[in-house]
Amino acid sequence: MKVEPLAIPDVILVTPDRYKDTRGFFSETWNEARFSAAGIYLPFVQDNHSLSRERGVVRGLHCQVEPYAQGKLVRCVRGAIWDVAVDARRDSPTYGRWVAQELSEENWHQLWIPPGFLHGFCTLAPDTEVLYKVTGRYDKASERGIIWNDPDLALPWPLREAEAVLSEKDQGLPRWADTPALF
Repeated sequence: MKVEPLAIPDVILVTPDRYKDTRGFFSETWNEARFSAAGIYLPFVQDNHSLSRERGVVRGLHCQVEPYAQGKLVRCVRGAIWDVAVDARRDSPTYGRWVAQELSEENWHQLWIPPGFLHGFCTLAPDTEVLYKVTGRYDKASERGIIWNDPDLALPWPLREAEAVLSEKDQGLPRWADTPALF
C-alpha cells in the first residue's frame, strides 16, 4: 500500500496493492492495522455507493457538522472522478484551501478526507461508481454544503459550467462567504 500526504497533509492519497493475473485481480482496500499505521484510525460506521450515469455529474460540496461530522475514505471502482476536499476547519492553517485528485478504476487511488472538510466530485466518464466509507452516521439535520462553483474557492473543475449535471439541492447551496463557520 502506497500512502502519500497531499498539499494539505491531513488529506491522504492511498493506493492499495493490486495483484493481477489472467483471472483478474485481488486488492485489500481496507485493513484497520495498516490504515492506522498510515494515520487513518477513525472507526468507519457506514459504507456509501453512488452511481452517476452521465459525465459531468457534480456531487457536492458537502459535509456534516458535529456531532455527526464524517471522515471519508473515497474510491472510484468504475469510471473516473475528479475528487476535491476543502478545509473548513476555522482554526486550521489551511482553512479555505483545497486539494484535488483524480480517482479512477485504472489508478486505484483512494482519498482519505478527515472530518472538518467539505467534499465533492465531478464524474469524468459515464456510468461512474464511487464507494466511500464514512466515520459518522448520516444525519440530515447536520448536513451542510457550499455551491460547487463558488468564486471565492475558485476550484478548477474539469468541465464548463454549462456541462455540470447537478441535483436541485446542490444547485441551491450557499456561497463560502455567506456560510457561518462549519467547524
